[in-house]
Amino acid sequence: MPSTVIRHFSYRPEKRALDVEFVSGRRYRYFGVPEGIASQFASAFSKGRFFNTRIRDDYPFEELDGDDAEADAWALVQAYG
Repeated sequence: MPSTVIRHFSYRPEKRALDVEFVSGRRYRYFGVPEGIASQFASAFSKGRFFNTRIRDDYPFEELDGDDAEADAWALVQAYG
C-alpha cells in the first residue's frame, strides 16, 4: 500500500543506517537500526504507522540537507506513492 507520509526509504546494512524521505521532501538518517527492523518496515502494511511506533523515537537521527551527496546517491531506494 502506498504511504501518504513516506515517499522513499533505503537501508544500508553495513552502516545500520535507514534513510527516510517524507512526502514533505524532508530527509532523515536513522542510526543503529537493526536489519530486522528495516525488513519489517519494508514489509509493513502501513509504513507511517510502523515508522511512528518502531523507529521515530527509538533511534538517533540527523536531518539530511540538499547538499548531502551520499543521500543523493541512495542505494536500494524503494518508492511508495
